[in-house]
Amino acid sequence: MSDTKLRILVVDDERAIRRFLKASLSAHGYIVLEAASGQEGLDGVTAHRPDLIILDIGLPDIDGFEVTKRLREWTQTPIIILSVQEQEADKVAALDAGADDYLTKPFGVSELMARIRVALRHASPSAATAEPVFSSGPLTVDLSHRKVTVNNETVQLTPTEYDLLKLFVNHAGRVLTHQYILRQIWGVGYGQDLHLLRVNISNLRRKIEPNPNRPIFILTEPGVGYRLRSEA
Repeated sequence: MSDTKLRILVVDDERAIRRFLKASLSAHGYIVLEAASGQEGLDGVTAHRPDLIILDIGLPDIDGFEVTKRLREWTQTPIIILSVQEQEADKVAALDAGADDYLTKPFGVSELMARIRVALRHASPSAATAEPVFSSGPLTVDLSHRKVTVNNETVQLTPTEYDLLKLFVNHAGRVLTHQYILRQIWGVGYGQDLHLLRVNISNLRRKIEPNPNRPIFILTEPGVGYRLRSEA
């Protein structure tokens, strides 16, 4: 259970979903605030300054994409999208608008809790001042020394492979869209070059994954992008 009584704002027009989430989140020690529309959600963030927002896409007034865009104009509070919409384009649009994660309904409570922990940890003020060393199982990335090890053995990466891994480390646990990764690593002119990205991801996986065909570190979000596993 959470010991800090963090506040989570649930923005969903379905009363049953709000009731279910309130019971589940409260049982894990969170304080749950509720909003039934996009405008109520925006007002709730302003009034209560929650630590995390769980946001539905299909709201009766302002959809979740627009709510996310408006929030990102002034706050970096983590946003997790929960939606019945499974289309890849919707997932990409939500993440590009500024959401931190995206889960489709129905969802498992355990997975939701894990995603919440990752999002909160990523947003923690202490994360910016922590030592720049990332560890996940046998993988360790020391950003200050540009050193990558797997099972305590140094892994030699090309500059591009290292930049890719560094980008994932800096956003550990967060889904990064194909377009975002391409723009960050190769520039805006490469935003649609999925083949270039897949080749480099494949090369990186061969060097850091115990079994590149069944990756445990760099996880694929089908049709959307990739996510670096961050241990909960």
